[in-house]
Amino acid sequence: MDGIIIVNKPKQYTSNDIVNIVKKKLNTKVGHTGTLDPNATGVLPLLLGVGTKFSKYLINHDKKYVATIKLGEKTSTADSEGDIIETKNVDMAALKNEAVEKVLKTFVGKQTQIPPVYSAIKVNGKKLYEYARSGKVVDIPKRTIEIYKIKLVNLDENKREIIFEVECSKGTYIRTLCEDIAAKIGTVGYMKELNRVRVGLFNIESAVSIEDIENNKDNEQWLKENIIGLEEVLNNNPKYTIQSQEEFNRFLNGVKLMVSVPDGLYRIYFENELIGSGVCSNSQLKRDVIL
Repeated sequence: MDGIIIVNKPKQYTSNDIVNIVKKKLNTKVGHTGTLDPNATGVLPLLLGVGTKFSKYLINHDKKYVATIKLGEKTSTADSEGDIIETKNVDMAALKNEAVEKVLKTFVGKQTQIPPVYSAIKVNGKKLYEYARSGKVVDIPKRTIEIYKIKLVNLDENKREIIFEVECSKGTYIRTLCEDIAAKIGTVGYMKELNRVRVGLFNIESAVSIEDIENNKDNEQWLKENIIGLEEVLNNNPKYTIQSQEEFNRFLNGVKLMVSVPDGLYRIYFENELIGSGVCSNSQLKRDVIL
């Protein structure tokens, strides 16, 4: 059982929880391409079988989220899981559609972001949340991220909540973005809800639930319809076909093949079957991932 299955992760499960559950249900090797916070929901691509070898092609994908900001309160974790550590008045004049949309637009583009202290980023070999739990203060390195699109979805003045949709680069912390948006509105805030609706080409519409997998783990037709083939991972990369058994053997053994194709990453085929991927540089093609 090889390929990718898109799971709609429910709340209160870690990404590793989902990996372990699916591994037991489908009785195959399973991996994921990046964690999703336990209190977040949505798209979690899982790699099955030899598909786990393709993880490096998926970890840098852009993402799309729908998030809810609760204004007027700041928490220790920047989400609803933490303790409230600060409250601040919300200027209702600033909480109007036009004003909020104007603030959101200021976040489009490349920028530096300081990740939340409760995150899995490692500093000196230790995760930030481990420092936070032990009460130790550590310098958090800034990172460059990019917001491609951001728009207002809904505004609830009574609840002092903003729902927005954002398309962003890998490494963007939506919890930090929520705090930064609140600050520009003139108050504090935290991420109340988060739903990841897209990772690269994988959308929430293609996602299945844990219950779906449990109910259909022995249903070959359902599995065929919902497990994405590995060719789709490299679908945007050109195809290269190895012509002879001799070339095939040399390629498998790590010998570079002399080719007349542009530099880049290729889907490699032999006898009409995908055998993996290869990287061409200076007219030399070398194996990258072999299935």
